[in-house]
Amino acid sequence: MKRISFVALCVVALMVVVFSGETPTAGAVTCVATELSPCLPAITSPAPPSDLCCGKLREQQPCLCGYLKDPSFKQFIDNPRTKVVASTCGVSYPKC
Repeated sequence: MKRISFVALCVVALMVVVFSGETPTAGAVTCVATELSPCLPAITSPAPPSDLCCGKLREQQPCLCGYLKDPSFKQFIDNPRTKVVASTCGVSYPKC
């Protein structure tokens, strides 16, 4: 359990460092990967996604292809648990 917490902490720290600069996209969405941090418990464990996670996932949906193309985030976005979380939240998984 401590290992998962440490990994989650490292992921959040990496997200903060990499995405400390915001990247605006079309449609007035600002792509900031740290906005998805409420989803980490659902991605790294069998826990269901929270309402906050689902809201942030919907908000960041236009950014998911960009996150998939970023080697720092691809492993977290392109995995079976993330697909389950997206489906549970009613968010279409991107086909980039």
